[in-house]
Amino acid sequence: MKGSEFVRRIRKLARKRGVTVDFITARGKGSHGTLYFDGQFTVVRNLKDELKTGTFHAMLQQLGLTPEDLNQ
Repeated sequence: MKGSEFVRRIRKLARKRGVTVDFITARGKGSHGTLYFDGQFTVVRNLKDELKTGTFHAMLQQLGLTPEDLNQ
């Protein structure tokens, strides 16, 4: 999954749950940005690159989510 798809799925989940989500590119260096989801946050690398498995799971853990949450 690419970074842009991850952000898109998080936004879709936020709409379903009625929580706030923001992606702020200014809160990162270079191609990084910060994704805020319902009071939690994680740093997203380059939106065009594929996320590695460990990075993907760490980002979900920081947001308090599971992979199944994104597949709903």
